[in-house]
Amino acid sequence: MTFDEHIKTIKYVFPKTIPIMAGFTFIGLAYGIYMNSLGFEPMYAILMSIFIFAGSMEFVAGSMLLGAFNPVSAFILTLMINARHLFYGIAMLDKFKGVGKKKSYLIYGMCDETFVINSTSKVPTHINSGWFMFYVTLFNQIYWVGGTTLGSLFGTAIPFNTEGIEFVMTALFAVIFLDQWKKERYHISSIIGVGASVLSLIVFGSENFILPAMVIIIIALTAIKKMMSKREVIS
Repeated sequence: MTFDEHIKTIKYVFPKTIPIMAGFTFIGLAYGIYMNSLGFEPMYAILMSIFIFAGSMEFVAGSMLLGAFNPVSAFILTLMINARHLFYGIAMLDKFKGVGKKKSYLIYGMCDETFVINSTSKVPTHINSGWFMFYVTLFNQIYWVGGTTLGSLFGTAIPFNTEGIEFVMTALFAVIFLDQWKKERYHISSIIGVGASVLSLIVFGSENFILPAMVIIIIALTAIKKMMSKREVIS
C-alpha cells in the first residue's frame, strides 16, 4: 500500500476506535494505579500491558506475582480466563486469510473489543481489510498501553475515585450490540447470542457462563450456516 492509502485507512479506522479509546484509557489508568498500589514500579505495568495485553489477566497477574511461584496454576488460570479467545480465533479464520505478515500481530493483539470491530465492520472496497484490522488492533493496544502508563506514572496524584470504572466497557459492548442490531436485516445471530448467554447464565451462574454460552453460539451458528448453504445449493 502507498503512504496515501495508509493515511486513508487510518482516517477511516480511528473514528471507529474512539469508544475503545475512552474505555481503555480509563481502565488502563485503573490498572496502572492498581499495580502502583501493589508496590510495582511503573515499568512492570507498562511492559505487562505491552507483552501480555489481556486486561483481566493483567489484573490477576499483579496479585500472582506477589504469591508463591506456581507456573502450572498460572497456566491453568490464564487458560480459563482467556479461553474465549479460542472461539474468537475460529470466528476470524476466514478474515485472516491473505493478510500476509500482519497475521501474527492480528492474532497476538486480538482482544474482546478488537474482535468485535474486526468481525462486524463492513470494510469499504477502497480500504484494504487486512490493514483495516491491523490499525484497529494497533490503536486499541496503544490506548491500553497509554492508559496504563498514565496510571502507573501519575496514579498516586489522581484525586478521583476509580471504583466501578470497569462498567465503561460493559456500556461500550451494549452500544456495539445495539448498533449491530440496527444493521442486521435478520436478527438471528443476535437472538442466538442473547439467548445462549441468558440460558448459560441461569444454568452455570455468573462466574462460569461465558464458555458454555460461546459453545452454544458456535454450534447454533454453524448449524444455521450449513442449513443456509444447503438451501442455496437446492435453489
